[in-house]
Amino acid sequence: MKNVLISGSGLFTPTEIVTNEELVASFNQYVDLFNAQYAAEIASGELAALEYSSCEFIEKASGIKSRHVLHKEGILDPAVMMPVFPKRGEDEHPEMVEMAIVAAQEAMTQAGKTAADIDLVICAASNMQRPYPALSIELQQALGATGYAFDMNVACSSATFAISNAVNAIRGGMAKVVLVVNPEFASPQVNYTSRDSHFIFGDVCTATIIEAEDTVTSENAYRILGMSLKTEFSNNIRCDVGYTEHCHPQTDPEAPFFKQQGRKVFKELLPIVADVILNEMQRLAVNPDDLKRLWLHQANINMNLFAAKKILGRDPLPEEAPLVLDTYANTASAGSIIAFHKHKEGIQSGEKAILCSFGAGYSVGCLVLEKR
Repeated sequence: MKNVLISGSGLFTPTEIVTNEELVASFNQYVDLFNAQYAAEIASGELAALEYSSCEFIEKASGIKSRHVLHKEGILDPAVMMPVFPKRGEDEHPEMVEMAIVAAQEAMTQAGKTAADIDLVICAASNMQRPYPALSIELQQALGATGYAFDMNVACSSATFAISNAVNAIRGGMAKVVLVVNPEFASPQVNYTSRDSHFIFGDVCTATIIEAEDTVTSENAYRILGMSLKTEFSNNIRCDVGYTEHCHPQTDPEAPFFKQQGRKVFKELLPIVADVILNEMQRLAVNPDDLKRLWLHQANINMNLFAAKKILGRDPLPEEAPLVLDTYANTASAGSIIAFHKHKEGIQSGEKAILCSFGAGYSVGCLVLEKR
């Protein structure tokens, strides 16, 4: 079977940052305004009073300290509580394509590839700014790539599922060099008026170049030894907005936003994640001591540490399971790729690592990698 490698990676990071301190201050102002506006209803028991958030609560629950956003305006305004930005016209690139161009160019540079080398573009993210035409095709045109392109969505597992699709396309002869991008424009999906979720997401875009070993020129490439994908349906992580929403006269005001049952997700999803990874390691005869690095989905520090301990059989060292969510927050499908991009140095030829993402679906995507 043809060896396929990740030969380059790229990262676009927005310049604007929202700290926990800023987020908590604006949220607590919103709470005061809400509780004052609905004081009578709260007193009568018709509504529950909103509670303050705190930096201590956010860090303990998630490990997040700040996040990057494309559009900071409006997020911290207690009267707005959402990003404010102009709607782009049909002749302008949407934000997701604009981010992807930057990340793609860095990944191509790392891999020693040009747009002319790319014959498949996959845009994989937890949300798309439009259903069609595919964002990947617009990106393909903007870069000057050839071949074909498509969008795909498996929520927070989109990146690893897309890389698996890229590997299969190369092995099946459908493509030679594949660009996978994960533009996560997640801040508009955050309900900034919810104490449980106002801190979760940030914006970012990652990119990877996937190609057969015989065309690799990069000196920092990773051979994909094995892939394992698994899905099990669950309602515990949802977003319910779709193209039929305008047909319903009474729309749920919470429908556009990310929502989850956090405790249930932790209890139900993590055992699936551990099983997928450990089963693939067993199939490939890879032992925990063989693993130099764990690049895991960056949703929650407690989930990452739990998963890493299950895989290694002990508490991980910080460099073994690097975290980026403290400054990037949850970046959906891009999180594990950010960890890979920023922490792939220091691994020697022949040493092995795990790249894994997991999330709504439930879905789990695991790649076992080996430094070339």
